Amino acid sequence: MTTPATAQPGMQKDALDNQALIARGWAALPASYRVPEVAPTLDEARAYCKQLAESHYENFHVASWFLPKALRPHFHSIYAYCRISDDLGDEVGDRSVALALLDLWGRELDECYAGRARHPVFVALSQTIQACSIPKEPFADLLTAFRQDQTVTRFADMDQVLAYCHYSANPVGRLVLYACGEVSDENFKLSDATCSALQLANFWQDVRSDFELRDRIYLPQDDMRRFGVSDETIASGVATPEFRALMRHEVDYARAMFEEGLPLIGKVNRDLALDLDLFSRGGLEILRAIDRREYDVLSARPAISKRTKLGLALRAVGGKLLPFMGLGKQPQGKAA
Repeated sequence: MTTPATAQPGMQKDALDNQALIARGWAALPASYRVPEVAPTLDEARAYCKQLAESHYENFHVASWFLPKALRPHFHSIYAYCRISDDLGDEVGDRSVALALLDLWGRELDECYAGRARHPVFVALSQTIQACSIPKEPFADLLTAFRQDQTVTRFADMDQVLAYCHYSANPVGRLVLYACGEVSDENFKLSDATCSALQLANFWQDVRSDFELRDRIYLPQDDMRRFGVSDETIASGVATPEFRALMRHEVDYARAMFEEGLPLIGKVNRDLALDLDLFSRGGLEILRAIDRREYDVLSARPAISKRTKLGLALRAVGGKLLPFMGLGKQPQGKAA
């Protein structure tokens, strides 16, 4: 049996090792990500989150056109939390370091809910949490996904992929609903379908880079076997007929999920509906880009052109100016 006297040195060593991992992690990230000794003021924290959101997310400026001014600080703080959480998991280049940072970030989340926020993200987020009555679960779920990224690189079937989306994508939609005061079980269900569909569209768009940069394959392993596709197929960079057939199947699945979530657009307030419409159309455009490449996502990454992005934004602006356009009715199947 280990006595406290003999256990203490081991515990101290573990703590020092953890501190070393955290120091390595901060060194690999922007200095502004670090937890300050003194908490900033609310105004300083909100400015920090606004700058982070608008400098990292190319669509944020477009989306923010449709948000009531009073809601923008809440979206900035939620986005900043998601952005830094993601970077802690993916941008440090070492799984042990990433896990140490994510655990630290989780403790900061706990401190935020205990009223002891120090990091500018959590100082701003604490106001959002109070104003919008947001529970801890969706924030914590995102950290579960980012921790899973460090150890899970293959998924047996679509159920496992969707279970991952439950933690990685769906919480974001739920946070948006909380921020906009559109909380209901039905809205959560429809939002989950839309967010999972967006996650799948991004997975199918990034099959090659996820494999090459992170050794991750989100394509379900049972589907890969059924269509005769292996890791070697992806590594070769050549979209074989079997691979194209697999991608057609996965794109159709994601498109059906978008269709499932579209009714949410008609159930929420108009400003949020415009954002939902914009992002749903954007996700469907990613799938159309894959269609146009005849499901070859290996030789080049399918992308939405700037012209198409502008068209989506103008279409959404038109929807704001012309309420009779009927949001949510157009994106069906492969229609333009």
